[in-house]
Amino acid sequence: MLKETPNLAPDGLPYRLLTLRNEAGMVVTLMDWGATLLSARVPMPDGSVRETLLGCASPEQYVTQTAYLGASVGRYANRIAQSRFELDGVGYALLPSQGDNQLHGGPEGFDKRRWKIVQQNDGEVLFSLDSPDGDQGFPGALSASARFTLTGDNRIAIEYRATVDQPCPVNLTNHAYFNLDGNTSDVRQHKLQILADEYLPVDEMGIPYQGLKAVSGNSFDFRTAKPIGQDFLSDDDQRKVNGYDHAFLLQAKGDLRQPAAQLWSTDEKLQMTVYTTAPALQFYSGNYLNGTAAREGDEYRNWQGVALESEYLPDSPNHPEWPQPDCVLRPGEEYVSVTVYHFIPH
Repeated sequence: MLKETPNLAPDGLPYRLLTLRNEAGMVVTLMDWGATLLSARVPMPDGSVRETLLGCASPEQYVTQTAYLGASVGRYANRIAQSRFELDGVGYALLPSQGDNQLHGGPEGFDKRRWKIVQQNDGEVLFSLDSPDGDQGFPGALSASARFTLTGDNRIAIEYRATVDQPCPVNLTNHAYFNLDGNTSDVRQHKLQILADEYLPVDEMGIPYQGLKAVSGNSFDFRTAKPIGQDFLSDDDQRKVNGYDHAFLLQAKGDLRQPAAQLWSTDEKLQMTVYTTAPALQFYSGNYLNGTAAREGDEYRNWQGVALESEYLPDSPNHPEWPQPDCVLRPGEEYVSVTVYHFIPH
């Protein structure tokens, strides 16, 4: 189902909203602006329905919020230090968007573009986007697509693809925030499991300042599920960024058959399992959500949503030594990243 809103986007045209439904009664809403996930409503066994995503009350609020709620981000998700990298002996200066660094593809990243609706039906929508040579400082023209599929068993599958005509780092992800309680509760009461043996420490700006670090013996060990709040702000790595905002190198190593993470609502009546082909997962506990416009007409507060973003490790263009696939896409190759969020009511 496709619906236009009377409100106009920054390009002067209406926002286009799309609805996906399955036979189980789950309903997912998306928007062409930013290829954005707006809503994911899961029917529960007791007859109630839970809204699992954070979101704004109206499309135009997505343009002014700075939390990237549900948006598709690129060309390069997460941070690139000092907004520069070197590739094949050539240095590239990017447009900064967070201090001296570039965050989520620059000040006019893919989250701030209208994606073309290529095709859609009740089960899936396919978006496309063209990014010209030099866009936000990146080399070469890039063509991207984003396919969102709702399956019969309550899985949201997101498939990003891209091709380039010049070598360029590419790292696309979706920035959905989840709260499985179905309200504006504190997400730190959720239980979380991340199947990863290592995480990447970062400084106060989210820039890696040392190599990967073992999760064993510290607050970043989520290999066995535990409440997010159990060890919250208990160490310097967390205190630098007001909570968890760190990339975890996954055990699954790109295998979609192996879970990367699992999240449980406070009452444990709704579970979400994450699968991804990406090498890492950025776990963000919503540390700076204060003041973000909320769907309920109020504002979100810190720690009311959790993001689990599938991606390469942050600042990967400047760290080819890290143990993951190369983040550089070259002409003739295709970037493909698939992530599945499986909602399981109990």
